Amino acid sequence: MAQNFTTLPDHPETATLEGKNKVLAFWLFLGGEVVLFGSLFATFIALRTSYAGGPTGAELFDLGLVAVATLLLLTSSLTSVFGVMALHRHDVAGMQRWFGITVALGVAFLGLEIYEFLHYYHMGHTMSSSAFGSAFYTLVGFHGGHVLAGVTWIALLQIQLAKKGLTVVTAPKFYLAALYWHFVDLVWVFIFTVVYLMGKVG
Repeated sequence: MAQNFTTLPDHPETATLEGKNKVLAFWLFLGGEVVLFGSLFATFIALRTSYAGGPTGAELFDLGLVAVATLLLLTSSLTSVFGVMALHRHDVAGMQRWFGITVALGVAFLGLEIYEFLHYYHMGHTMSSSAFGSAFYTLVGFHGGHVLAGVTWIALLQIQLAKKGLTVVTAPKFYLAALYWHFVDLVWVFIFTVVYLMGKVG
């Protein structure tokens, strides 16, 4: 059955009390995530020079590869913005297109990260090789898990959108997924700076 988009309000993600409560609760959830990532960053900073004779960040990191991964993730943040803009226009085809590109870019980022981890493994940089290795894989891997969760979430929402259309029930889910994706991208900016740039310069 075709969705009658003219009946939807301009901002369907907060058109109901349930939608507004979901947005508020999600901001609180992101606050908890900030604390969690903050502790992981603090741990990494404290251990980032504890190499135990293993390879250092300056020896390991390829900033060209990391820059490509960063470009993919930041571009995906922009496409998710376009997806939310399509939501506000009640443009389901536009939402599917832009969020689909977001998912594709997220998958490409994960592919690069897997390649990076395998490369480090062959260079002797493992979870158990040093305190630096443990802190690195915990922080960067935990972020990668968040990217995987975001990709899966958005992909499942796209399936739901195709089945149920855009409603005041489905709209908040896309809005929250976009917020989550922006958070994941912001965390990566800090990882790029603290882990890779600082690691490369020593």
